[in-house]
Amino acid sequence: VQLQASGGGLVQAGGSLRLSCAASGRTVSSYAMGWFRQAPGKEREFVAGISSSGVTTIYADSVKGRFTISRDNSKNTVYLQMNSLKPEDTAVYYCAADRRPYRGAHDYDYWGQGTQVTVSS
Repeated sequence: VQLQASGGGLVQAGGSLRLSCAASGRTVSSYAMGWFRQAPGKEREFVAGISSSGVTTIYADSVKGRFTISRDNSKNTVYLQMNSLKPEDTAVYYCAADRRPYRGAHDYDYWGQGTQVTVSS
C-alpha cells in the first residue's frame, strides 16, 4: 500500500485546511486509517483515526472539536478537515493505514510521506 498525502500549506491562525491521503496499490476499504503529526524537535503524535467503515472515529484531545477525519472508500482516500488552526498545529502531517479494521491511536502498518502544515500567528 502506498499513501500520498497532500493539501498542506501556510495558513493564518484561525484558518482552515483540508488534507487528503490517496492510497494506491490495493483498496484500503477494509483498513483502518489515521493521521499523525510531528513538530520540529518533538516526537510523532497521533491526531485522528477512523475505522474501515467510517463509523468510528477517534481524536487527540488537542484537536477534538476542530479537526474532522473522514474517508471515501470509493476513492480510496482519507481526509482531515482542520478548522480553527493554531500555531501549535504546525507540523508535518502523515497519513497511515492498518490492515485491521480499527486501530485507534496505536501504531499502523503503512505510512505515507508527510505534508507540511504551517500556521502563522
